[in-house]
Amino acid sequence: MIHRRQQAERFGRKSEGVAELFLRLKGCRILARRVKTPVGELDLVAQRGQSLVFVEVKARRGVGALEMALAQIKPHRHRRAAQYWLARNQQYASHQKQFDVIGLAPWRWPIHIQNAFQAEDIYEG
Repeated sequence: MIHRRQQAERFGRKSEGVAELFLRLKGCRILARRVKTPVGELDLVAQRGQSLVFVEVKARRGVGALEMALAQIKPHRHRRAAQYWLARNQQYASHQKQFDVIGLAPWRWPIHIQNAFQAEDIYEG
């Protein structure tokens, strides 16, 4: 059991690293990684110009499982975690905000869903 959990943890960290590299190649600056809050977790927080991007990374070992995981994302948890992060990083309050999802599966190009869900009710500082 512990061995599987460690494998899953390594797979997740590696996948987030791939997503981070992918975003950097697209001109993003990574501001935070693996942000744990009392209301949820943010995999990556990035900046591109005046846009603040909260990124959920989904990685699965097969394309079918990845598609299922992408369909099951719960936006309200990400919004609450983003509000929490913004309350502690108010220098970004005036930035445009968006939620992106990056889906990863072995031997596949990353799926980057920009503006995966609305950010209109995010705390504005």
